[in-house]
Amino acid sequence: MDNQDILQRIQKLVDEEHQLRQAPSDDVESRRERLRRVGQDLDQCWDLLRQRRAMKDAGGNPADAGARPIDQVEGYRQ
Repeated sequence: MDNQDILQRIQKLVDEEHQLRQAPSDDVESRRERLRRVGQDLDQCWDLLRQRRAMKDAGGNPADAGARPIDQVEGYRQ
């Protein structure tokens, strides 16, 4: 997976997030859970992209970057 693939995944997740927020739903709990998961996936993708860019800037191989566990990514302070 390269940076362009990650950016495309991010765009798909953002589009899904917007659809979920705009669409009426009878199953509010299901929609809320999916929004939570989409948010986690977005955080994980952004983290991976940052890792890849940092590795490249440091002279490393961006392909060595890997997706970190959700609980680790979600624990970062902003």
